[in-house]
Amino acid sequence: MLDMTNTDLPDIPGKRYFTIGEVSDLCLVRPHVLRYWEQEFAQLKPVKRRGNRRYYQRHEVQLIRKIRSLVYADGFTISGARHQLESLEHDTPHVDKATKAVLDDLIKDLDVVSALLEM
Repeated sequence: MLDMTNTDLPDIPGKRYFTIGEVSDLCLVRPHVLRYWEQEFAQLKPVKRRGNRRYYQRHEVQLIRKIRSLVYADGFTISGARHQLESLEHDTPHVDKATKAVLDDLIKDLDVVSALLEM
């Protein structure tokens, strides 16, 4: 039986985008469950490219792990997990657009540095 906590999940590699298969492996959740969760959680919106292929970003992989923990480990229903995530969003301080832009630039810079280190 699979461990239902997030403690034994593999580390998230330092890349920018992940396919649904990679996310499935990283989060120990089947692809059809990921597609279902996209319909149930407004925060989960992977980029769709040609052929309707999904590409998840790191923050979405982390969100999926949080959803997985709420549903499988904490016993929340999908609706309960959705409400839990919404309440967490309201409890966190609001980040203005300028700060978000700076953070996004830093994340891009970190991606470049990690790619250089992997060479």
